[in-house]
Amino acid sequence: MICFILGRILLMEAALLALPMVVGLWYGESALPFLIPMGLLALFGALFGLRRPQRAALYARDGLAVVALAWIAVSLFGALPFYLSGSMESYVDCFFETVSGFTTTGASILREVESLDRGILFWRSFTHWVGGMGVLVFVMAIVPMSGDGHGMHLLRAEVPGPSVGKLVSRMSDSAKILYGIYLVITVVEILLLLAGGMSLFDACIHSFGSAGTGGFSSRNLSVGAYNNPYFDVVIGIFMLLFGINFNLYYFLLTRKFREALGSEELRTYLIIVAVAVGAITINIMHLYESVGTSLRHAFFQVSSIITTTGYATVDFNTWPTFSKAILVTLMFIGACAGSTGGGIKVARLVILVRAAMGEMRRMLHPNAVSTIRFEGKTLPERNVRGVHLFLTMYLLVFTLSCLLLSLEHFDLITTFTAVASCLNNIGPGLELVGPMGNFADFSPWSKLLLSFDMLAGRLEIFPMLLLFAPSIWRRKLPTRPAKPAL
Repeated sequence: MICFILGRILLMEAALLALPMVVGLWYGESALPFLIPMGLLALFGALFGLRRPQRAALYARDGLAVVALAWIAVSLFGALPFYLSGSMESYVDCFFETVSGFTTTGASILREVESLDRGILFWRSFTHWVGGMGVLVFVMAIVPMSGDGHGMHLLRAEVPGPSVGKLVSRMSDSAKILYGIYLVITVVEILLLLAGGMSLFDACIHSFGSAGTGGFSSRNLSVGAYNNPYFDVVIGIFMLLFGINFNLYYFLLTRKFREALGSEELRTYLIIVAVAVGAITINIMHLYESVGTSLRHAFFQVSSIITTTGYATVDFNTWPTFSKAILVTLMFIGACAGSTGGGIKVARLVILVRAAMGEMRRMLHPNAVSTIRFEGKTLPERNVRGVHLFLTMYLLVFTLSCLLLSLEHFDLITTFTAVASCLNNIGPGLELVGPMGNFADFSPWSKLLLSFDMLAGRLEIFPMLLLFAPSIWRRKLPTRPAKPAL
């Protein structure tokens, strides 16, 4: 069943490559960088994905393996257009850029992007849009692959957040609803950017980056190249919108306004944004000509960083230390669970704070019964343990990655923020990997390490780590009944 699902995913990626190929042909560019990968994807996809296996069961272990292998596979094949077009020097660079795209990180090794072919630029940003909601969720929305009960294991392994639930009874219908909402909001942003005078190509590129909270731009200076307050406000607002749990949009559509507007996670998310914007605005007022300009840049960068998008209007690497410290803090907080954003997630932080407060109450009152409530419900102990386990593994991966990356002999801030930006799927860091910098100076093995971090961060750590567990590859053979004694 695992090979069957992987085959379906490869076939879907072959179909997705047709869109940037058409864009390239429209601008008079060669189709070969896309045709060759499409042929390879169709070949391998047909070998694995056309014949449904008799054993269609998909269990939790299988779901974790499928998700991890699927994201690695689509990144390996998705890197071929970059390599065949000569956009980048090495395949490792192409793989890094593709992983950054699909995981919606936005970290780049490119020092200059405006000279790239339009088809390549479109594919580079389109990976954000596909990966934002999830590769497997996208495939399930188009081509249901297995029973809905088994498909839930795929959703749990791919959708970010401490808990996952269906919107409706059928998993495939839930995927269609999510991508329907996702598509509509993306189109609305494209139309608003067009209304402001942005070209259709650039509007699509920046809307894909906002929707997937990725951050790849068609301009070297990112959104700051336009120096347009209207674009800053529109993109900033939509980045915040895509950082909200998509279940809340479904509640609004079904007129469940109390559930949507009463969300604790949403309220906390907006409070964090408001406080961060206010603090940074006050801290950077002396750098700009007016309070309005300071507020605009502060709002845009807070929206970009907390949603892990990574767009920039200014070089915040030149901001005061206090403002940069706030932005680094937001890197770790991240957006809401069930959104396209990365980071630890606001929901987990709320649960961790309440769990800590509950433990302190137990220290003062050992016999007291303490429960943790979130979103109006009592959280099962299993969910709380899951949050603690996630944080433990997150810190372990982060620390180990920092130690390994420090062998590159870059400064501490560059090393720390490079890992933070990749593991939290943000894109820009500080110093050498700041908004006006890139990851080109890192060695190939460091780029592979950071690629692993990007995948681990997007898939919530466990699917990537479990690939190294021997037990996940073992299959219990069916036992034969004992022969009767003669």
